[in-house]
Amino acid sequence: MRSRTSTDTCRRLSLRTAMTAGLAAAALAATAAAATAATAQGAAPPPHGQRTQQVEYFTGEDGHPRHTTVPASKPASPSDRAAIAGDGDITSIVRNGPVGTKLDVVFIGDGYTAAQQEDFHADVRAKWAKISAVEPYASYAGLFNVWAVDAVSNESGVSGDPTQDVVRDTALDSAFFCEGTERLLCLDTGKVESYASKAPAADLVVVLANSTKYGGAGYNDVSSQVGYDGIATASSDNDRSDQIAVHETGHSLGKLADEYDYGQSGTYSGPEPAEANLTTLSADEMSAERQKWYRWIGQESPDGGAVGAFEGGGYYPHGLNRPTENSIMRTLGREFNLPGREAMIAGFYRYASVLSSTVATDRAIPRRTRIHVGAPASAKVKWYVDGRERKAARGRYTVVVRALGVPADGRAHTVTARATDRTAAVRDPALRKQLSGSLSWRVSP
Repeated sequence: MRSRTSTDTCRRLSLRTAMTAGLAAAALAATAAAATAATAQGAAPPPHGQRTQQVEYFTGEDGHPRHTTVPASKPASPSDRAAIAGDGDITSIVRNGPVGTKLDVVFIGDGYTAAQQEDFHADVRAKWAKISAVEPYASYAGLFNVWAVDAVSNESGVSGDPTQDVVRDTALDSAFFCEGTERLLCLDTGKVESYASKAPAADLVVVLANSTKYGGAGYNDVSSQVGYDGIATASSDNDRSDQIAVHETGHSLGKLADEYDYGQSGTYSGPEPAEANLTTLSADEMSAERQKWYRWIGQESPDGGAVGAFEGGGYYPHGLNRPTENSIMRTLGREFNLPGREAMIAGFYRYASVLSSTVATDRAIPRRTRIHVGAPASAKVKWYVDGRERKAARGRYTVVVRALGVPADGRAHTVTARATDRTAAVRDPALRKQLSGSLSWRVSP
């Protein structure tokens, strides 16, 4: 373990509101499917009265994930909340725009002592660099803000590393060998909620355990008052653990189902799944009925091969089809397939706006103001003065108000920037309607 000194601080801002009921319903549907599959595997029922929650874990770097149940964490006690409120700082790691216009990712560290918080920040930067190198993150990196929330542990490292008998006193109680499964990295979700609430906003939460041991977990049925949907845990210094976080965001952001099965007999006989990457239909049926990923059928997918209907997924070997042979929702280390990428982009835009600017829109600006806007590379930016486009400025991300031709006539005028993301990765017309945005500024006389 490394040891340095932490000095960075960042002021706290207001929290993001909770996610919509529709998204929560989709998450519950996925959880119900996982619970059914776990029962099919012969999982033992929990002791009477004991609350449990589903978690996803990863047995190996190239293997299919699995699901199991673990005892549910209790809400943080008043004394825990008071201690957490006085613990640690919030540090801005990546700042691409105002909170409320970006998707805010919160990393929380566990097993880092007070002298190791700078190490935690370095680990966050390294892990985010690997996550954001995966498509479609790479093409939409400007839609994210990233925050590090310090959680000071009394001891360095986490329990269960390297062996099951190792116990360490850490802020979030992270531990390998959770419920006897070595690679399952569990924690106290109630404490995570309290730490996450310290961030300016929390749309996505990743907990980094100070460890080189391979492992992690996905808590995809967590109900958060802060607003995030699920928690991903991963080792900080394992070169492949970032793939765990990417897979888990497929659930939390993309609302994607798992595309693997448990290798046992079983045929799905339920209704058509709500998730975008599972279906009971064949490729011909999807095309004929214009359902699910029919717009992508036959197209070459980044994870290999053409999009079609491949049997097996949603934990069942039969009765459900997935879009491609082997995407990241089936095996770690792979790419999102084409329907998966489209779903992830939809998830990004549930939180982030296609257009953002640090120049406030709630007050008048002088003609000398320089306005810079942020937008994805696949978005076309257009500028307007009093509703009329200034075609010479088309495609520019930075303009000076007076250079747009705003008259100096003693009257107020309005400058507007509009952008539409025309990415080829989205084919759903309903989603395309959400990929536009505008900002307007009143120019003082």
